Amino acid sequence: MGHQHYNGVKTAALFGALWAVLLGLGYLLGGGQPRWILVFAGLGLVMTFYSYWNSDKIAIRAMHARPVSEIEQPAMYRIVRELSTEARQPMPRLYVSPTAAPNAFATGRNPGNAAVCCTEGILQLLDERELRGVLGHELMHVYNRDILTSSVAAAVAGVITSLAQIALFFGGGDRREGGNPLAGLLLALLAPLAATMIQLAISRTREFDADEDGARLTRDPLALASALRKLELGTRARPLPQDRELVDVSHLMIANPFRGEGLARLFATHPPMGERITRLEAQAARDA
Repeated sequence: MGHQHYNGVKTAALFGALWAVLLGLGYLLGGGQPRWILVFAGLGLVMTFYSYWNSDKIAIRAMHARPVSEIEQPAMYRIVRELSTEARQPMPRLYVSPTAAPNAFATGRNPGNAAVCCTEGILQLLDERELRGVLGHELMHVYNRDILTSSVAAAVAGVITSLAQIALFFGGGDRREGGNPLAGLLLALLAPLAATMIQLAISRTREFDADEDGARLTRDPLALASALRKLELGTRARPLPQDRELVDVSHLMIANPFRGEGLARLFATHPPMGERITRLEAQAARDA
């Protein structure tokens, strides 16, 4: 059930690049003194711990979701119970968000503290086979510890942005003899953009992994491919508003919940639906 080795290596390489940007900015700001890097790394760890520990509460609150009983959502319970048993993992808590925008997400710091949420829109849009594909994808985000991965990436990117703002305030940070203030300013300007792009690349890689592993868990890649086709049209027709709370949790959702055109696609938290569907169809062909 493990994801492809290539994607794991890619994620590790992206994290290495993210930390390289952080260390470079810390060196610039601290004039070569490592204590400033340690201070901001410590702040990053605190931010990571808070967002990771409270990830389920933050996402559930942002989507105004409520817990549902098995009487209310028998299909959700049946599918999730079956898949959790198949994966030998505990049953997560189930929620429904009262929004017509079709989407779903899973969150929680570990399988024992996980929550899976579907919007009313996705429950109306998909048939049971497609819903099973979506729920398999979401459960694999929990089992692959993607909540931790995304929390660390977001926290490190946040520290880089803060460091860059301080570096800009001090005119590039490095005032030692022989230092290049223009190069320092350029690094301070470009570092937040680089951090954001790396963070988004990590998010996209984890989506590919959840697609692959979820399809393996359900033994039905084409069901998820069919669901993604419907979700591409559904999210385009009914996008969520881009308020701060929703933007912060959008990377957790199975489909980009916002209408993205042109340059906005460069900053999307999800890979293109067409590529995801193509990969799932190729996986089905391999498994046939």
